[in-house]
Amino acid sequence: MSARGRLLVATTNAGKLREIRGILADAAVDLVSLADLPAIDEPEETGTTFGENARLKAIYYSTTTGLPAVADDSGIEIDALDGHPGVHSARWRGTDYPTKFAAIYDEIARRGRSGSTARFVAHIAVADGARILFEAQGIVEGEIAPEPRGRFGFGYDPIFYYPPYGCTLGEVDGERKAAVSHRGQAFRALRARLLSDPPLVPR
Repeated sequence: MSARGRLLVATTNAGKLREIRGILADAAVDLVSLADLPAIDEPEETGTTFGENARLKAIYYSTTTGLPAVADDSGIEIDALDGHPGVHSARWRGTDYPTKFAAIYDEIARRGRSGSTARFVAHIAVADGARILFEAQGIVEGEIAPEPRGRFGFGYDPIFYYPPYGCTLGEVDGERKAAVSHRGQAFRALRARLLSDPPLVPR
């Protein structure tokens, strides 16, 4: 490590970590991942909002490791499903995404709908011990695609149709996705704060 400040990116999701590292590549901090540290039990996500869960995770990982930590909580809200899966997106109907997609299409059809508007939401929080230093939120609006498409991205990207691109977020590369995504919005706000004076994390 250099003499710069260190920031723990508190996620075990390889796709998220790849996106975050790309956005924060020149943010004047050394990024540490959970994979760089001894194994840490995950906290129970008991929050009812993305913000509550992001703050809970950031504080937990910072107090556990002694490092400033950034955590995000994110998910997809589908209007035809009354905003679900929402904060439960990661574990809703298990962890296999083709199974999740099939369940979403089935639920929408059972409600007499042929499609639905939807949005991705991401809330991030940075904690130093028990103190929250920074928060940001990103939202991207779109629709549920008629069928999963695309080999890029991860999670719900293949079923999230983004009208300005005319395709799903699973059909665009990481740079184009980060330019408009919910997580990209939130972490670009963090990048600006990390580069500000005085810096969020000491250099």
